[in-house]
This record gives sequence, structure tokens and C-alpha cells, in this order.
Amino acid sequence: MKRALILIGLAVLSLGLAQKPKVVIGTGSTGGVFFYYGTAMADILNKAGAVEAQPVQTGGSYDNLQLLRDRTSGNTYYCALTTTDSAYVAYTGEEPRFKDKPAKNQRVLFYMYPSFIHLVTTEKTGIKVVQDLKGKRVSTGQPGSSTENLALLVLQGAGIKPETFAKRERLPVAEGAKALAEGTLDAFFWVGGVPTSSIVELSQTLARKGDRIYLVPIDPKSTTAQVVMKRFPGLVDPYKVPKNVYNTRTDVPGLATGNIVVCPDTLPAEAGYAIMKAVFENLDTLRTAVAAAKDTSLEATARLYGKLPIPFHPGAERYLKEKGLVK
Repeated sequence: MKRALILIGLAVLSLGLAQKPKVVIGTGSTGGVFFYYGTAMADILNKAGAVEAQPVQTGGSYDNLQLLRDRTSGNTYYCALTTTDSAYVAYTGEEPRFKDKPAKNQRVLFYMYPSFIHLVTTEKTGIKVVQDLKGKRVSTGQPGSSTENLALLVLQGAGIKPETFAKRERLPVAEGAKALAEGTLDAFFWVGGVPTSSIVELSQTLARKGDRIYLVPIDPKSTTAQVVMKRFPGLVDPYKVPKNVYNTRTDVPGLATGNIVVCPDTLPAEAGYAIMKAVFENLDTLRTAVAAAKDTSLEATARLYGKLPIPFHPGAERYLKEKGLVK
């Protein structure tokens, strides 16, 4: 009898281990911070035994949110790395791809870092302000990405139509940086963490060629900036990139949106809590792996609480309450 009970206990334990939630983390394109952040996060979760985590390369925020909305099933949960503006319009249905089926099932876990709206060119192109993009070869980011949506909003604020470009490309960051270095592109938009490795490498490549990277500034008080901030009140803020980040001649003023991790509402509360615990107890490991994670913190996460229409995940709420950061 005793042996039978032991065997039953072992069977139950094995079943429990086999049913550990599988969390697929939607990241971004190679060369962007999402890709490295999501990969490092998955490694931390697996080593901590919080969940069975797997990072997947995607086109970024909207792809990730669509996966969360449509692919979560059974014991497999798709979590998304996303900009706050993308999460917002996917939740409300203002983004066309979510108009008929808003991603109402997303729940916030934690804040990652700010993503700067980079408008990258070189000193030799002569592009100094957004309006100088007329007649130039410009990439506005991958089709339907958060980068493209914010790039078009910046252009709208500056009174520039993409039709006035000599050529419009829609490239991910690594390809945009390569094209600019090779001289087949004059400028590209990228919304991502600071620093973004592809842009750091671009700066080094240009220096070897006797050129220098130039980030087009966007004055937070300008009409261009006001159009963007009005579209996403409280979600897009002024941000300055220090000159030592990309070896620019001066610090560069501009705008940044936040980045968050969201998971489906069906992810068990215990799993959400385990993810929070694993990430924030191994924050030094994450920051060593990804420079942008210096801005990942419980305090920054707590500041988002109640600021977004998207609810927090119960596991995240529990963890924040235990740390005394929310009531």
C-alpha cells in the first residue's frame, strides 16, 4: 500500500513537471534590442525553472501581439515584447489589424526600457532636419511595425509625405544600417532601445570610412514632436541620447516610447508571479546581457500601474504588492 502511494505521488509530481507552462516570447528582428532582450529573458526563466521559455524572432510589436491574441492555446502561452503605443492601439482596436478583434486578452507584466525614435543618417548626406528627407532614399521600417507607424507620424508632424522621397524602403534595423553604410540608403527610421547594436556597429563602420553617424534631432517643443505626443499622451516622452552612445558630435534630443512585456490573461497567476520573481531576482544577469535593461526596474513598472488601459497580470500585481510598490 505504501509503495503504491509513493508511486502515485511520483506520477502526480511527474505530471506536474510535464505540465509546466510553455511560454513563447515574441521578440523582434536580429540586431534590434527586442531580439537580445527576449533571448536573455528566456534563458533566465529556463535556468530559474519558472516556466519552459522559448524566444522566437518576429517583425516586432504588432507581430508579437497578434501571436499573443491568436496562438495562445492549451498549455502554450505567447507573451509579447511590445512598445506601449503598440500595446495601446492593439488593445483599443485603433490599429487596423486589431480593429475587428482587439487584443483585449493582453496583461502587463513589467516595464523594460524606453525605445528612442532614431532617425539615422550620416554627416556626408547633409540631412540635418526631418524636412531634409525630401528627395532622399529613406527606410521607414518594416511594414506594419511600430517603427513604421511612429516614423509616419513623425513625417506627418514635419509635413513630409513619403511620396516625396527619391526612394522608400521598408527595412529592419540591421538591413537599414547595412544599406546606409554601403551608400544605397540616405537615412532610416528605427524605434529601439539605446544603444541598438546595429547602430553602434554602423557608427564604427562609418568612422573607418571617414564619415560619422548623425541622428536627426527632434525638438520636444517642435510641432513634429507635439503631433506624436498628442497621438499617444503619456506614452511618448522627451528623451536625449548622450553623444558617447553612438559617437555623435553632440547629445541628441528626441522622443521615446516605452517597452513592456505582456502575456495573455489565461497565463496562470502562479506562472506570471514566477516570471516576475525570476526576472527581478536575476536583474544583474539581464543587465549584463542587454545594456538597455539598465532601465528595467520594479519602480518603472509600478509607475505604469493605472497609466495604461491594459490591466496588469494578477501574478505581476501580486509581486508588486509584496514589494510594497502598489496597493
